Amino acid sequence: MKLSACCVPILLMSVLMADDEIPSAASRGRVAAISQTLSLPTPIVIAHRGASGYLPEHTTESAAFAHALEADYIEQDVVLTKDSVAVVLHDVTLNSVSNVADVFPDRSRDGKYYVFDFTLSELKQLNVVERYESESRKRFPRGKGNFQIGTLKEHIELIQGLNQSRPHTAGLYVEIKQPALHRKNGLDPSKVILQTLADYGYKTSKDKVFLQCFEEPEVLRLRTELKCRLPLIQLLGNTPTAEEIAAISKVADGIGVKLTAVVSGAKNGKPQVTDVVAAAHEHALMVHVWTYRVDDLPEFAESPTKLLDWLVKEARVDGIFADHPDVVLTWRKAAHARAELPGPFHLLKGGSSKKGASSN
Repeated sequence: MKLSACCVPILLMSVLMADDEIPSAASRGRVAAISQTLSLPTPIVIAHRGASGYLPEHTTESAAFAHALEADYIEQDVVLTKDSVAVVLHDVTLNSVSNVADVFPDRSRDGKYYVFDFTLSELKQLNVVERYESESRKRFPRGKGNFQIGTLKEHIELIQGLNQSRPHTAGLYVEIKQPALHRKNGLDPSKVILQTLADYGYKTSKDKVFLQCFEEPEVLRLRTELKCRLPLIQLLGNTPTAEEIAAISKVADGIGVKLTAVVSGAKNGKPQVTDVVAAAHEHALMVHVWTYRVDDLPEFAESPTKLLDWLVKEARVDGIFADHPDVVLTWRKAAHARAELPGPFHLLKGGSSKKGASSN
């Protein structure tokens, strides 16, 4: 049975009324997250590590530029310091994106400088540099620029401030980095991140935020032990099977996969679309793909525009992580003007076997 647009508010309302309960199968969070998607054009555009195609990743400058470009969401990968402060960095090590070896040459172990071996005050002494080393990406090498590591609080305050001062509201898209390794070092990033988000008003599935993690046990822990009500995205390094997707749907609200997991190649000018998105939508899971970058396309992609056509019009992904979010936003605006894009209502058709909210 197809759902008409008039049915959607009623369906969403029936789920959201139980907001004081924790969902055993994420059904309330899932539909509320879908309601966020319904209020945005398809696909949502997530600024990958900020506007990292233009500025050093995860700096406040990169986040501010992503907001200026009007990305729907801005990503924050989060690691904890030695004194348990949440900082925005993609790696648990500092080697690739900072001058740590120059400032603290004797603080490595196994040749690596771990974030959780340094206090926040020590990290603030470092400069952040461009990760990439190719000729086309040497924009901010070591010794050029004065970018610093920012805390999660600083990033949230920046984005919330810009949401107030500009006619655009960007959401947060937070990743918990390697929580198991953190706990081996006496730190619990999930607890710290959830508390920080709550302190700034991000508490329920109706708030404009996604929380993502690669470690499946941690996603389950977030939903059960830590009673997380925020929309959860299970990140996957592989191309998931239908059985894996079905299992994930009992806990998470969506999956994050490589874009080549949904469009694996091309033949005779046509995309080879996998079953991943169809299987996910069957279980009412959103599919957000990474990473779209105009100067680093898959070999099979004919052009940046053609790849977007394939991902959205053919594969029907729900969100795209982009180093160049403005390129995706420009494409989306033009495609919507031509009425070429699908709406997100397909998500409300799947998942008929979802469990209701628990009494916990």
